[in-house]
Amino acid sequence: MHAVNRRIAGLSCLALAMVAPVMARAQSTADEEAKRRAANIAAYPDAARSLFGQKTAPASLEARAIGSYARGCLAGATALPVDGPSWQVMRLNRNRNWGHPVLIDYLEKLARDVPRINGWPGLLVGDISQPRGGPMLTGHASHQIGLDADLWLTPMPRQRLTAQERENMPAVNMARADWRDVDPRHWTPAHTRLIRAAASDPRVERIFVNPALKVALCRESGSDRGWLGKVRPIWGHNYHFHVRMSCPAGMEGCDGQEPPSSGDGCGEELSGWVERQHKAIFSPPKPSGKPARPKPPMSLDALPAECRQVLLAR
Repeated sequence: MHAVNRRIAGLSCLALAMVAPVMARAQSTADEEAKRRAANIAAYPDAARSLFGQKTAPASLEARAIGSYARGCLAGATALPVDGPSWQVMRLNRNRNWGHPVLIDYLEKLARDVPRINGWPGLLVGDISQPRGGPMLTGHASHQIGLDADLWLTPMPRQRLTAQERENMPAVNMARADWRDVDPRHWTPAHTRLIRAAASDPRVERIFVNPALKVALCRESGSDRGWLGKVRPIWGHNYHFHVRMSCPAGMEGCDGQEPPSSGDGCGEELSGWVERQHKAIFSPPKPSGKPARPKPPMSLDALPAECRQVLLAR
């Protein structure tokens, strides 16, 4: 892993954006997170991410997912309890254990079923959404409308983790050193059983995993392959998998995604993802000229108009 990190230091901005797996924002400690949050607020105090990121409680409105996964907000959020019979929420300082009630119900049911699904004691739950959704001060572009959740690929331990452990305990990288497949030291059939179960719920729109992980899922799925079409390869997601729910039925103003393309996604599309990731990490293009200035973060006016009401509500 240290060798990979040295390679990362030399990546161009383009390559770095492509290979977010190595950045592992989910691994940030409490101190690192606090420093990034403070810096982002200071740099753009009026940006949507600063305004929503500093809200500590949900809006007392009817539960609604407003806008799209990467441009929206959340009214009437419900918190996933930080401790459940078969789950524990991680990185509590982020206050991102909020979601639409449909997602919270899904997570609680999935976690309760985990011991039966694959024998783990339960789930470690990462970021869901902020109390009012919206752009985040650090990390994700999505997770804005309370319908996205990150679930760690590290099994929940049988004991309750301390507050310090929840803030600083690292997850396990499931990708092999060459990023073309999973690491057999860590990946087990239990991971495939969990992701199959997570994707099989009809309310789930997508599951996002690193391309290296999808290679294993395609190989280990057997004859039951209907769920694989929902599982999409994407950069990052080598420490956790990302569940995305469909917009709740009849919810106006919630912009869902087009259904995934037909088929299991285990052919040329996946091979292309794997090769692009490998090239970006191990053979990145040389920087050309000065790096482009980053675009300013999203403004409040860029979000749906209803998000202003969500932001200002008590």
